[in-house]
Amino acid sequence: MAVQQNKKSPSKRGMHRAHDFLSAAPIAIEQTTGETHLRHHVSPSGFYRGKKVMKGKGE
Repeated sequence: MAVQQNKKSPSKRGMHRAHDFLSAAPIAIEQTTGETHLRHHVSPSGFYRGKKVMKGKGE
């Protein structure tokens, strides 16, 4: 069985557990299409902040 050589400090212990307390990613609703997408990302249909910026998946 493995035995640690040095004690892990409280700071490093906290860093190890940091991902346990992450909340869900923020979701935004596109103004024009009503689709949900990640904040600061282009929607699946290619809209960003109400403007068409790129071709969507089905185009």
